[in-house]
Amino acid sequence: MAHGKSKDEKVVYVGDSRIKKKDIHVTPQDYTSYPGKSEAFIPNFLLKEWMVGVVALVAFLVLTISEPPPLGYPANPNNTGFVPIPDWYFLFLYQFLKYPYASGSYVVIGTVLIPGLAFGGLLLAPFLDTGKERRFYRRPIASSLMIVSLIACVYLTKVAWDGYNHELAELNIKPEHIEREEKAREAALAGKPTGQPKPDKSVAIVDKDDPAFANMKKATCLACHANDLKGASGPSLLGIGDTMNKDEILDVIKNGKGNMPPMVDSAKAQGLNDEDIEHIADWLAKQKAAQ
Repeated sequence: MAHGKSKDEKVVYVGDSRIKKKDIHVTPQDYTSYPGKSEAFIPNFLLKEWMVGVVALVAFLVLTISEPPPLGYPANPNNTGFVPIPDWYFLFLYQFLKYPYASGSYVVIGTVLIPGLAFGGLLLAPFLDTGKERRFYRRPIASSLMIVSLIACVYLTKVAWDGYNHELAELNIKPEHIEREEKAREAALAGKPTGQPKPDKSVAIVDKDDPAFANMKKATCLACHANDLKGASGPSLLGIGDTMNKDEILDVIKNGKGNMPPMVDSAKAQGLNDEDIEHIADWLAKQKAAQ
């Protein structure tokens, strides 16, 4: 203890040895008493995120195991009227690349710069928006950017889909899945099979040594229908005589059907004549499943 005000005076601290020093353990703050405010990121928040991620991953794996993949129709390289379009989740980028300053000479802007800024902004959002407020109406900048982005994606997707349908209408093209549904409905009403004959072990090529088969190879028909007639980019022709007669097959050869263009001119360019083409139709009408 000190008695005077002199700076040279020795200060003696008096303690009591009977008082034990307390070992004070600081307990981390329990944020559960402040609902809706905040919580410790590690481990509380991170553990919750991991659990949600695990549940979503398991649900996704169950879906992929239980449902077969939705494969599209086989591509037809001879279909010159095909209008390509990406899956729905890329329609907004597909439409964006149609605009003048995102395509052509400026394609780098549409494919690299703008998407890079958008995804880079998402990555940097936690570092740029460091405010403690969680309510969206009190975060005007972040909320405005999110709302504008959602509106832009929905708008571009809608415009892309409407443009696709308008293009199909102008070219008088009916989507293949709609055409198949209509044909199946008509066949069902007529009491006929509702689809293309499926290749089966009981279906074989009838009279394979007929000259018509060689003429089909010459006319490049087998490039789409395969050498065994089971179909490649085009449908199977095995058992086609069960669903179509000679005149119907000849009409398809002359006028085309669906994604198949008329084949008369290309066949004649390979040296076939009208009699050869008619003989091909007659031979295909004989392709029936074994009774």
